[in-house]
Amino acid sequence: MTPAKTAAAGRPAPRGRIDKRQAILDGAFAVFARRGYAGACVQEIAEEAGVAKPTVYNHLSDKENLFRHAMTAAADLVMAENLAVVERLREPGDDLRAALEDVGNRLLHTCCGQRARSLRALTYAQLAAFPDLAEVVQGRTSERIGEALGDRFARLALAGRLDTRDPARAAEQFLALLTGPMEARSRLGTRKVGATETQEIARAAVHTFLRAYAPGNA
Repeated sequence: MTPAKTAAAGRPAPRGRIDKRQAILDGAFAVFARRGYAGACVQEIAEEAGVAKPTVYNHLSDKENLFRHAMTAAADLVMAENLAVVERLREPGDDLRAALEDVGNRLLHTCCGQRARSLRALTYAQLAAFPDLAEVVQGRTSERIGEALGDRFARLALAGRLDTRDPARAAEQFLALLTGPMEARSRLGTRKVGATETQEIARAAVHTFLRAYAPGNA
């Protein structure tokens, strides 16, 4: 390899190429969510992304590869949204109950957003064809948020504001108290749950959680 080629290989990809790839991934996820994997075609994905069909193949070789990368990219976006919500517990203020209710409510809105719902539906629908994808998606969403929440709970426990020797389990149970009722009331994402009902779910989850983990079981 010549020095010129070596230097070029060490440089990051041009901004335009990165933006075009992201547009393809966004467009692909939108089409897969709308049509399902079997019903989606590369031509429609190209049109959704605003690029030529050969450009899609140049970036992501085939439909299967496109699906995998689009799902991973969508999972990363959902993860980022959830982590931003959990980060609000870094400085929860004097009223921990109110802070937890706020975080719980925001997590429910994020988890029930269109992208998250489509991500879950596509993962379940393609489980037989892409069994490894469930682990990828779960690792980037529920597992990652559980880790972040466990870290926040560990810090709250050290500060004497929660009573738990197992912050990871506390985080798992907190999320279960939120997502279990929401899955039931939304009929697995097929029924829209209003803002008032969502707040009630978050409030009930926090009440039960603090009955178990507040110092003195207050």
